Amino acid sequence: MAEAATAREVPHHRGLPAEIAIWEILVRLPPKALLRCRTVCRSWRRATSSRDFLLAHHGHQPALSLLYTYDVSDDSSHSLDIVPLDHRAGVAAADQLRPVDRLGTRDNHMHLEASCDGLLILATFGDPCFSVCNPATRQYAPLPLLRGFSLAGMYPHPPTGEYRLLLYPAVGVQDACYVYAVGSHQPPRHIGWPEEKELIHWFVSVLCRGNLHWYVAMLEGVSGQLMVFDGTSELFRQMRAPAVPGAAHLFEMDGMLAMASSNDAATTIDIWMMRDYDSEVWAFKCRVELPAAELAMRFGLSNFSNLVVSSSDDNDVLILVESGEWLLQIDIDGKLVAKFNTKFLSITPLRLKQTLVQHTFFPTIEGYVVNAWPFI
Repeated sequence: MAEAATAREVPHHRGLPAEIAIWEILVRLPPKALLRCRTVCRSWRRATSSRDFLLAHHGHQPALSLLYTYDVSDDSSHSLDIVPLDHRAGVAAADQLRPVDRLGTRDNHMHLEASCDGLLILATFGDPCFSVCNPATRQYAPLPLLRGFSLAGMYPHPPTGEYRLLLYPAVGVQDACYVYAVGSHQPPRHIGWPEEKELIHWFVSVLCRGNLHWYVAMLEGVSGQLMVFDGTSELFRQMRAPAVPGAAHLFEMDGMLAMASSNDAATTIDIWMMRDYDSEVWAFKCRVELPAAELAMRFGLSNFSNLVVSSSDDNDVLILVESGEWLLQIDIDGKLVAKFNTKFLSITPLRLKQTLVQHTFFPTIEGYVVNAWPFI
């Protein structure tokens, strides 16, 4: 409360009340623009540095589909570009695929593993070395206690305020799950394993309402079920889901779970929405017929294996198709609405909602840096 009061006790600037300047305008700016505005005056810096303001600012940031690319132009140093797709109305074409950060990887390529509240978990290929970073604040720290593990998901833990990782052994007998609090000096804690433990090895989890979810219908003999990991109790349970043929995956849309299923050729996509989370009630939303003939003729696209169904910031269905040097955006009516000529750009099911909120765990980790290598 004291921080909120301090944030609002700001002198008026010429022609514009401070309350409007800070809580209606500055709070809606992208992180980099807000950081530049902090140099205008001390009162703005003080007001926009309070935790209340930073939480409100994070709430106004869009959740954007996350892509990445590698810059291999220099043989001596490779780098990873973190690229959100900002396709909102009014955003200039040149800014729709603008990297928010570049990290040097030297000889050991990093890739994106998880995203949660503006924090990213990165891992190297092979025997993974994990790290955590915040692209908006350019904070980075290695997570050496995770050597020998693979990541199943990332989630906030409300009782402690921590961000935690659900893990399983990367090699050997993979019949156990572990939990690790990001930044902790204690090794991952064993919590047992779910009945369908293979799921967390094979499929990407989706965080919704603080819980991790996996669709289980692809397993033989199992139909129309989700496996859920409760982010508060840290227990596994099952939840009903539509029984659909073929491939399917989950995504979050407007604070609720959604599911996309497709035919074998992935040219027809059915979208389902969960209408009541507690009662596990689903409803069919729509069917999207991809313009397969048009995409084959214009871009030489012969299959749709590199396809991600997600939601846009205005809570509409977003379909991204990766095709060689092209990134294609399809709308819910099956129309090609945007194309980007982007060599080496890869799509992910992750989304990034940037944050300038300060996390106390960063400075406690050995090897922590801010605005230094591996940031370029």
